[in-house]
Amino acid sequence: MKIMSVDFGDSRTGIACCDKNEMLASPICVISEKDFDLCIEKTAEQAKMLCAEEIVVGHPKNMNGTIGERAEKCELFASKLSELTKTEVKLWDERCTTVSAHNYLNVTNTRGKKRKAVVDAVAATIILESYLEYRKNRSIDSKESIE
Repeated sequence: MKIMSVDFGDSRTGIACCDKNEMLASPICVISEKDFDLCIEKTAEQAKMLCAEEIVVGHPKNMNGTIGERAEKCELFASKLSELTKTEVKLWDERCTTVSAHNYLNVTNTRGKKRKAVVDAVAATIILESYLEYRKNRSIDSKESIE
């Protein structure tokens, strides 16, 4: 299944997508848009262009697992995106993904403007990789319970 992930931000929103076999998550782009509704529209356009069958939106819970203002905004974003695309949209815990994205970019020595331009797409890729791993493990668990 082709799955798109979104790392929603107030200024920049990262987009990543996987192949039909759910083997490889790749960064696609960063949408630079501060207007909430326009960002949803541009994200929906990406979903359509990528033929996404499912969308995963990063859900930035607090470290103690509670839901804050940022997570609520992502919930609203996911809800409106689902309405617009008529596609299933799931929220996925994204705690520490931006930190991980910065760590990856440190390893590749990506700095300055280039770093700022890609960090959100890298974060979206990390969100998607985590979700794909969950799906793969869930699939393995269900096969074991059948046998």
